Parts: sequence; C-alpha cells; structure tokens
Amino acid sequence: MSSIFQRPELAESMANQLLNPGVLDEGLRSGLFLSGLRRTGKTTFLRNDLIPALEAAGALVIYVDLWSDTLANPATLVHNAIHKTLKELQTPGSSILETLKRVSNVDLGAAGFKFGFKLDSIGNADGPTLAQALAEVVDQAKTDLVLIIDEVQHAISSDDGNQLLLALKAARDAINPRPNTPGYFLFIGTGSHRAQVSELTAKRNQAFSGATSAAYPLLKGDYVEFLLNRLAMTVKKEKLPSLEAAVEAFNTLGNRPEEMLKALRQLLQQGGDPDLFLPVIASTLRSAAASIELEKVEQLGSLAQAIFNKIAATEGDARGIFSTDAAAEYSKTVGREVRVEEIQPVVIALVAENIIMRRGHGIYAITDQFVQEIWLEERALIEGR
Repeated sequence: MSSIFQRPELAESMANQLLNPGVLDEGLRSGLFLSGLRRTGKTTFLRNDLIPALEAAGALVIYVDLWSDTLANPATLVHNAIHKTLKELQTPGSSILETLKRVSNVDLGAAGFKFGFKLDSIGNADGPTLAQALAEVVDQAKTDLVLIIDEVQHAISSDDGNQLLLALKAARDAINPRPNTPGYFLFIGTGSHRAQVSELTAKRNQAFSGATSAAYPLLKGDYVEFLLNRLAMTVKKEKLPSLEAAVEAFNTLGNRPEEMLKALRQLLQQGGDPDLFLPVIASTLRSAAASIELEKVEQLGSLAQAIFNKIAATEGDARGIFSTDAAAEYSKTVGREVRVEEIQPVVIALVAENIIMRRGHGIYAITDQFVQEIWLEERALIEGR
C-alpha cells in the first residue's frame, strides 16, 4: 500500500474546472488562490494529484515552491523555474517535452521548441517581456500553460516579488483575451498564510485583485480510513481506534495529518482503550497548538490582546475595530487611554503573524478557527466560575 494518500477525483474535478470551465467557472482564468493552514496536505496534493491531473489533461505545468529556499528572492525562484521548463522544451527527448507530446492532440514534431529569443534575455531591455515569452510558449504548445506558485504570499515580501506578480498578470491579460488563442495562461497560488493569501485577491492594489480565492479542501474521513488501514498491517486491531473515533479526533486536530500521526503515536505508546483515550489526546494536542498562537498575541502586548479578544468574541466577521467605541473598549481592557491611531499598527502586526486576517475593508476574522474555538472555550470556563 502506498504511503501517500491520493485524491484523484478531487484533482480531476479541479483540473476540469480550470481547463474546461463552465460559465460559472470562467473567472478561474483570472487566477486561483488556495489558502489553508500549514501541515494540512496542500503541497502533497499539488505534487501528487493536481499536477498529474493537469498534465494528463494536456496542460503544460510549471511548479515552484517559494518555501523551498526562504532566503532566495521569490522572483528569482519563479524565473528559474520558468527558465528550466523552457530549456527542457527546447531539448529533444526531455521528459516534459515527451509528456506534452503524449497527451497533446497536436503534432509537436521530433525536435524541441524553437523560440525566437534567448532564454537569458527574458525581461531584459533587449529581450521579450515575460508576457511575450509565455505567449510564445502557449502558441507553440497549442495548449494551456499552468503556473503554480506554492507559498505565494512570499512574493509580496519584496519589490521584485510584487513586480513579478504584475508581470504574471500582464501575461494573463496578453494571452487569455485573444479571440483565437490556442491555449490559456492559468495562474494558481497557494499559501499557508491565509491572511496574506486572502489579501492578494482582496486588495485593489494587488496584481490579482478580483481573482478567485478559495479555501484548500481539507482531508476528510477517507484519509483517516486510509491511515488506519495502513496501521492495521503492523498493529493489532484491538490497539487501534474505531473509524468513528479516529475521524472525530482528526476533526478535533483541524484535519492536520501530522497532528493525527502524533496523536496515534501517543495512543499506541500509552495503551488502554483506544476509543476512550484518543479523544483526550487529540483535545490536549489541539489545546497545545492553540496555546502557541495565543502566546504570540500575548507577546504583542495588551492592546493586541484586547483587539484579538474583540475579534475572537465576534460570531462571524468583526467590524468596527478601528472605531472610537472600540478604542474606548480597548482602554477599559488595557487600563489606559487607547488612541484610535494606535490601533492600526497593532492590527498590522496581528495580520503579519497570521493570527487575524482581513476579510474586506475594515472587516477581520481569526485566521485559525480552532484557535478561536479554544479561546471561546477558555473564556466560557472563566465566566462560568
């Protein structure tokens, strides 16, 4: 049995929506941004499911992970990935060229691609723009070109990264509206910093403002069943929890595979009734993970705690956190007068720490719903005393 849980049906469905969009899905050609917390399986899904599904459907896919080298310039990583792919397309017999030939309905010939420019000249004064280069790729491949940037929020950490996103938007706008285009340029960005990924499509000054933003589809009970079946090959059945108890624990842990594996390891080390002990272990691990995030709030100071508390106590999205009434409320909590102009820098710090996220103009929410749930549970216990 494979050690990787694959989701072919989800991948095929997403690939079809991207490559053959219906009326309601045509907006995906403006860009798709998927956000989800770290360690929920996004990169595994991209590499093992979505990319193969896109390639099987005939698309040419370029993938780059900005988390692979956090010290490198994000724009450099993307340019290197594009350069590498274009070089392989020029090379007869390369794996990417052979894959494209196999799935394409177009005769690409025996030789590699012949570009009318030198690869090293892309973006230079004497060479084509990135938009022109990618348009030529689409025209020669006669298929869709999909660029996937994992941990895309790192792109906005530098001026070069922001310029890169603008260049990619220019490529989208140069390729996709053409009446007889042989293919489209599709951009997919994924990220674990939900606040920043959301702002990439919500803020008007961002290159992909107005593009589609969606939550990464979390793993469900079928993953838990897969995990238990793997364990059953080496662990006695009576030591394993029931599927129902395991699914409940997985949900408690925020659908995070690594946390689930940690809980199961503790369960097997501890022994006893698995259905009795697993919920306790899961709850403890969940509280510990939330405590780390709540400690970040404390480190930002008392005003940050007051702002966080106001947002966390709100059912749904929180509004009016910059108002004079809110400042008066924070003053009571902090024990001193809080000026309205003090609020924004603290909110920016909370967003930067991925603790809260901007949902719209003046609208905020807690980034991780499980952190909010733990906070509400602790608050209920305190108020119930």
